[in-house]
Amino acid sequence: MALAPTCLRTLSLSVRISPPIISPLVAPQNSVLPPLRHRRAFRLKGVSLVEKRKLGCCRVKASMATTAEKGGDKKKVEVFDTEDDLAVSLAKYTADLSEKFSKERGAFTVVLSGGSLIKSLRKLLEPPYIDSIEWSKWHVFWVDERVVPKDHEDSNYKLAYDGFLSKIPLLPGNVYSLNDALSAEGAADDYETCLKHLVKINVIDLSAASGFPKFDLVLLGMGPDGHVASLFPGHPLLKENEKWVTFIKDSPKPPPERITFTFPVVNSSAYIALVVAGAGKAGVVQTALGNSQNSDKLPVQLVSPEGELTWFLDKGAASKL
Repeated sequence: MALAPTCLRTLSLSVRISPPIISPLVAPQNSVLPPLRHRRAFRLKGVSLVEKRKLGCCRVKASMATTAEKGGDKKKVEVFDTEDDLAVSLAKYTADLSEKFSKERGAFTVVLSGGSLIKSLRKLLEPPYIDSIEWSKWHVFWVDERVVPKDHEDSNYKLAYDGFLSKIPLLPGNVYSLNDALSAEGAADDYETCLKHLVKINVIDLSAASGFPKFDLVLLGMGPDGHVASLFPGHPLLKENEKWVTFIKDSPKPPPERITFTFPVVNSSAYIALVVAGAGKAGVVQTALGNSQNSDKLPVQLVSPEGELTWFLDKGAASKL
């Protein structure tokens, strides 16, 4: 009898390395979510102001959406006074999509990144979301991962587990982490096999347009050089258009060995949230959202999903727009 993909058979390993997933961390009953009144609108070239545009169930008072379409997609840009305001809106956005796909498909496939993205999800750990989201419907993946043990400080799994996953009642079998017993190439092949198995059993949708897996929501961060996932400026992997998951052994940012989704997978998604905070990334945000004529596009500029792309920026990240 054929064995299931290794990433499915080794999920228990993920749980053994870290403490078992515990009951939700519930914020004090008197905690109050900050209001969404601090949203600010910025006029960008090629970007028009949209009044009272509805985002899921959330009424957005002043958001921005590109008037031009790229590949049939609309790009929205939302700017907030503080990172805390950004986190409040991101929680609402994620919870609305969770409800939508849980009802429509009976599952919600969420792809995480590393870096500061996990911190930006912290409002999901507070009421009303911690108690209202159907966490058992969530299936969690990583857009990229460092080829290190799961308890290593560089592990995106450990970052997500410590800051988010250990505090919500996910089903352990619905967390799909890298098999850290394999080489970079082996781990990438194993993860792709895992995804194909989950497409076959209808946990993950398949894009009719591209033939690649179609995740419900991809939560992306962006590096100060404009990289997303482990897809770096000028690297040959930017042009990979056949594999679902590939590997890199010469990452310009340590650690050097990683696995990553390819752009065809990223761009087959139904929804992508690109979350960027801090003035240190303002220049790259300006390049990405401006009318740059440079033929060598940054990786972040290649993010163009089948569905909807929303940029979540704080005031610092948007300071040069």
